[in-house]
Amino acid sequence: MGAEDRRPDSRKGANAFHAIREAFNMRYFRTFPDALIAAAAVAFLAGCSSGASQSVFGASGPVQQSAAQSGANSQSRGRLPIPHQSGITRIVHPDHTQSWMAPDAKKADLLYLTDEGADDVYVYSWPRGELKGTLTGFDAPNGECVDKAGDVFVANEDESQILEYAHGGTSPIETLSDPGQYPVGCSVDPTTGNLAVTNIDTPKGGPGNVAIYTDALGSPTTYTAPYFYYYFFCGYDNDGNLYVDGTDTGSSFEFAELLGGGSSFETIALNQGIDFPGGVQWDGKYVAVGDQTEPYIYEFTISGSSGTKVGSTQLDDTNDVAQFWKQGRKIVAPDFLNNEVQFFKYPAGGMATKTIPDISTPIGSVVSKSK
Repeated sequence: MGAEDRRPDSRKGANAFHAIREAFNMRYFRTFPDALIAAAAVAFLAGCSSGASQSVFGASGPVQQSAAQSGANSQSRGRLPIPHQSGITRIVHPDHTQSWMAPDAKKADLLYLTDEGADDVYVYSWPRGELKGTLTGFDAPNGECVDKAGDVFVANEDESQILEYAHGGTSPIETLSDPGQYPVGCSVDPTTGNLAVTNIDTPKGGPGNVAIYTDALGSPTTYTAPYFYYYFFCGYDNDGNLYVDGTDTGSSFEFAELLGGGSSFETIALNQGIDFPGGVQWDGKYVAVGDQTEPYIYEFTISGSSGTKVGSTQLDDTNDVAQFWKQGRKIVAPDFLNNEVQFFKYPAGGMATKTIPDISTPIGSVVSKSK
């Protein structure tokens, strides 16, 4: 049965521009066919001048260097340049400094933002947005989640691990191994303390899965969902039901639910088309699902195998929001193509109320409350 038969009103896949954009992006470079990657590379190179100056973002801010130097640095790190919306290629230098945290950070509510390009996690006061610290030493940090104690979990994609940090801490208190997988998202079950991790795919190019760690410890039990190939983000509701989004092999959006205490995922047909999977989070009443191509977060009620849209939140002037985070009546929106993180009212949306600029590749966001 085709995707259009299973999911009313769902789109068949990402549009061509989005596919090319994602093919260039470091996170999803693996997920597109070689022919598409080659075509994107040819198009990109054709528009570049060999003598152009390119913006470089590192721990100390923007620097300028030649295109030739940028290309050499990119090749030495084994990563592709990240295309900026303006057409300027941004080469990011990973931060090799030590992690640090302000002395008063543990007493404050904290916003954690992952920067995959710099391999850092930036920590800000919430909701003021003042920088309080930087966690370093990651290899492609992606999505994040938090437990009742305020401990923050970071999916460290290229190291196939999940790192746990105490609120305001500078060193991991636990490292969970996720062997043979590329973890990109996570969520903590409020009823059990179990940790669910979405593995987008494998280093060998095989399909991904969802790994669940009992009490956020030890080795996981893995689950797969019908029709899924790539698994993006996940979120538990207050009853311990787990929701996950992703795509099949043809880039068609997929959504599924694992009931609390259940042993298998069931496909959920949403009555709102979503072009490319974004964040998934329980907002206290509804399941909120983001679309990375369109500037929207949609709210759904779930009944049986169907999801019905009950509202939407428009994020004006965003380009590609990955893992959003709802905290109270605010939304944190990491926009990795606009290289910034914006705050919005929820569910009203509209124009941003605050912006944190100059973050090279923001992917994940989470708020940890102080005790």
